[in-house]
This record gives sequence, C-alpha cells and structure tokens, in this order.
Amino acid sequence: MINLILFGKPGSGKGTQAEFVKSKYDLIHISTGDVFRYNISQQTDLGILAKSYMEKGDLVPDNVTIKMLEAEVNKSPDANGFIFDGFPRTTIQAEMLDEFLQTKDLSISMTIALDVDEDILIERLINRGKESGRVDDQDKSKIQNRFEEYNKKTSTLIDYYKNQKKFYTVQGLGKINEITQRIYNLIDSKI
Repeated sequence: MINLILFGKPGSGKGTQAEFVKSKYDLIHISTGDVFRYNISQQTDLGILAKSYMEKGDLVPDNVTIKMLEAEVNKSPDANGFIFDGFPRTTIQAEMLDEFLQTKDLSISMTIALDVDEDILIERLINRGKESGRVDDQDKSKIQNRFEEYNKKTSTLIDYYKNQKKFYTVQGLGKINEITQRIYNLIDSKI
C-alpha cells in the first residue's frame, strides 16, 4: 500500500498532480480543499465552520479538518492507498494523521513537496479564482496571508518528515507532464 502526501503552497499543482498519481498507482485522492468544498456545499456543521475560516483566508482548525479526513478514509476500507493533498499543514496535524492511520494499520509512505516561486503562484491563483469563482483565490492580500500561514506553520513539517526519511522535493515548474514524470520517477525509486 502506498500512502502519499502532496505538499506545497496553494496553487503549486497538488490537485493536478494528484489526479495523475492517483490514476497511475490506483490510489484514492483526498483533497482537503475538495472535502471542505463538499462539506460547505452540503452545509454540514463542519462545512459551515470551515467556510468561516476560509473566507478570511485563514487555515481551518486541526480538529475540524481531521474529522473530515477520517470520514473520507473510512469510506474506502479496501483502497490500495491514499494521496493526501493539502493536509497535513502542521506538525500537530501530521501527528494526528499518523495516529489515525495507525488505528487502520497504515502509515505515510512518503511526502512530496512541489516547489514553485510565490510570484508565479499568486498569478496562478488569481487566474484560477477568475475561472472558478473561488473568493479565496481572487484577493491578493488573502493569497499572501495563506502563504504566510503556510510558511509559518509548515516549516516544522519539513523536519518532521525528514526525520522519518519521508520528505522529498520536486520542482513544480515546467510542463505538467514533465512535473508528473518527475513525481513518478521519485515514487518508483523509493517504493
């Protein structure tokens, strides 16, 4: 079983790359953003709460996020593995995910970080916001706030996964298929 975390700032291509990896390795893709949007559109209690944070450009609290992700994992007990896209973002979340996975006799195989310059990401997000209508992608100050939160809270995650020898970086610039091939080469060399 392969359990991956795709790691990177908003707009780095995690969702796009997760779809390719999901298909190639027959994994279940759990996108935190998609899970949030589903819960918000269904107006679940967790979704309403998550929306209040997202509209301010803040990260959703750990206990809300992990409850949503646990429900998603529990929907697929016979999966070949999972790709976690957008979670964890903090060491506490990583520990919570590890503890939850251990109850299922699972663990994270590797964490892949997509590395892209912030100026390029801002341009990508604003364009995505225009196309999708996502409020959190249309305001440069909210995007910058998300980057600051990401940088502040996720810096310790790098050490967390490096200490477990599970952290790898992939250059996230270039043609989509080139980035995808870099990820495949990395996974195939380590798993």
